[in-house]
Amino acid sequence: MERGSVRAFGPDVDFDAAAYLHPTAQIYGQVQVSAQVSIWPNVVVRAESQEVRIGRGTNIQDLVMIHVGNGTGTIIGEDCSITHHCTLHGCRIGDRVLVGIGSTVMDGCEIGDNCIIAGHAFLKEGTIIPANSIVMGAPGKVIRERNSGAANAFNAWMYAQNAEAYARGEHRLWASEAFSSAARVERARLEVLYGAA
Repeated sequence: MERGSVRAFGPDVDFDAAAYLHPTAQIYGQVQVSAQVSIWPNVVVRAESQEVRIGRGTNIQDLVMIHVGNGTGTIIGEDCSITHHCTLHGCRIGDRVLVGIGSTVMDGCEIGDNCIIAGHAFLKEGTIIPANSIVMGAPGKVIRERNSGAANAFNAWMYAQNAEAYARGEHRLWASEAFSSAARVERARLEVLYGAA
């Protein structure tokens, strides 16, 4: 299936055929993009020294910047949402994590599975966040414990479906009744799989 306009960024970029790339995105260096990943308008990914890996089913939303640290790559797990205007710099993100709008995660940070990083949080270098945490503030701190795995996986599923629609030239999938019905089924499935929050 055609998943977007894939341009040749060089021999070090490994882009799975079952991923979606918006034509305005720019990806350079040693970058691995897995299946069902979607990369949205004006995203920039650069990996001149270390590597960037983006796990299956993750979405990288509009205007996100991903770069590597001096001695650390950027590794993003499966079924994550890296939302609009975020900066990830030489950090490690677990599975089923949502990084909120405008957040910054710096070199050496490690975010556990099933976390939410609230919008505009700033995680300074070397911050370690345990699984099942909600993080807010600048500097970012854990303010609550909660397993957000199902909700975060559902958000990632929505973006994967949207990417398939965009690849077909369809830009209003989420407004359709058919999508609403499918979303109810998927949400229930994920709550069984990961537990409701």
